[in-house]
Amino acid sequence: MAKPNYSFEKRQRELSKKKKKEEKLKEKELRKTSPGSGDGGQDEPAEGQTQDSGTGNQPAP
Repeated sequence: MAKPNYSFEKRQRELSKKKKKEEKLKEKELRKTSPGSGDGGQDEPAEGQTQDSGTGNQPAP
């Protein structure tokens, strides 16, 4: 019976981790460079401010 090649398995795990890390960094950069994606917190008004644009916020009579 052949013995397992632990160094090969370890190298494959390391490559997998490296690939995942690079993908996460790429996604993070994409989110950082594309404004208006909703992650910037621009959708919600700041504390003490109201968001009244006057369009559709009035209740119907």
